[in-house]
Amino acid sequence: MQQPLQITVRDFPHSEALDAHIRDKAAKLESLFPDIVGCRVVVELPHRHKHQGKPFNVRLEIKVPGDELVVNRDRHEDVYVALRDAFDAAKRQLEDYARKLRGAVKVHEPVVLGKVTR
Repeated sequence: MQQPLQITVRDFPHSEALDAHIRDKAAKLESLFPDIVGCRVVVELPHRHKHQGKPFNVRLEIKVPGDELVVNRDRHEDVYVALRDAFDAAKRQLEDYARKLRGAVKVHEPVVLGKVTR
């Protein structure tokens, strides 16, 4: 990555284990698509009703050349499961973006509107 990884944790205590887990997941994304410019990870625990559990929200903003991929995953009570789901979705988006860059996405023929009379 050209820019350092930004990790933001809101409304719950920050731990080194969580930080290391996020850095490991981001390194795997970078090995999949080495042209990542920057990545920002926000993990938060929004205030919800105490009888409904406390689901974590994870937001990933991945900057790639010419575009920015954004992933929002929320509503899971385990922060590591929420991170896994978010990084899996980011991996799928990066794979789709790489296919588009390579030209491997099928392009349909343009629709011709009109008739040739002669």
